Amino acid sequence: MASTNINIRADSELKAKAQSVLNDLGLDMSTAINIFLNQIVLRQAIPFEISKPSRNRAKLGGWEGKIWMADDFNAPMEEFRELME
Repeated sequence: MASTNINIRADSELKAKAQSVLNDLGLDMSTAINIFLNQIVLRQAIPFEISKPSRNRAKLGGWEGKIWMADDFNAPMEEFRELME
């Protein structure tokens, strides 16, 4: 299979952080990008969820991002019940 080059622009700090994580996983950037592209082809979709954050999440000072309010109050309880069965 012939290979080709892909040129992308990325924030230098983001790239360095990603390379550090990939190094810990024993991967280089090229291998990680090839895994990503293969998953796109296999799934016929982006291999992870892409969504906007809910605007209904409560702002709780220092707890912001750690605690949130569910859109449906019963949803967390239903999930908990399923785990307990």
